[in-house]
Amino acid sequence: MPMIRINAKGKLPELHSSPRPLWPTLQRAGATNGPVIVMIHGFKYLPGHALHCPHRHILSLSPEERPWRSPSWPRQLGFGVGNSGEGLAIAFGWEARGALWQAQKRAVQAGRALADVIRFLKEQNPGRPVHVLAHSMGTELALEALHHLPVGSVQRIISLTGACYQSRCEKALRTEAGSAVEFINMSSRENDPFDFMFEQLIRPPVPGDRALGHGVSAPNAVTIQLDCEDTLAHIARIGSVIADPQFRVCHWSSYMRPGVLRFYSNLLRDDQNWSLDRLRQGLPSETAPRWSRLFALPTVTPPLPFAQKA
Repeated sequence: MPMIRINAKGKLPELHSSPRPLWPTLQRAGATNGPVIVMIHGFKYLPGHALHCPHRHILSLSPEERPWRSPSWPRQLGFGVGNSGEGLAIAFGWEARGALWQAQKRAVQAGRALADVIRFLKEQNPGRPVHVLAHSMGTELALEALHHLPVGSVQRIISLTGACYQSRCEKALRTEAGSAVEFINMSSRENDPFDFMFEQLIRPPVPGDRALGHGVSAPNAVTIQLDCEDTLAHIARIGSVIADPQFRVCHWSSYMRPGVLRFYSNLLRDDQNWSLDRLRQGLPSETAPRWSRLFALPTVTPPLPFAQKA
């Protein structure tokens, strides 16, 4: 059983499309070897919806055909291939449709359901690593869960262009559980319009707060800008090749870009080779400023002089 589909029903977790009780199923699945990787979708998805169910799309081992293509998160992360140590994939769904502020409120509630699942798994097997991969507003669930868990419950969180405020993240990383987490903040200037919209529609916890696209200030966090040439070259030197960005604006590049999900698999399955210190050593000291990609001049290759053409 490499994968379990779970949804948050308010503050409580339950199996997706199944009348069976969650905890006995989770107990049986917890007996497998390898890490637990919890995958959380972002805004606009809704479990059970005919068109927007994440369990039939990005969180599926075999995504259904849609007008828009999607890679399989679990398969790209190493699940479903039959290896004895591939671990347990948890596809975690929550009600993410409606107004942005409504979804943000439900994300906080769903974070408590997520905490219950992680706590149960750690009680069953305290030494087993638990990681979280979350996109957009799904990062809110991962951060909220840290407020309700003991130290050592979660090893790594990878936030994919998280729709969340800096102060919210930094406060969660100061909790008992958060202080032991390694937080990897994947950002991109492709996401600037979405960060800006988030800041306009969701009231910040403190005045002057900014979205995670501007980075995170915490000793156990690192920000990786995916549309930075130097950053991609550094990641390639360590051993993971990610395609160059193709768009000026894209909210889904952090998981749609070829090679990027395999990079996350390396981060979650080989944390010795992909330590935070090693990641930091080759990264630029600062991320590029907001709007620098949207308003950048197009790259033009000058024509060769006539003599060189000849």
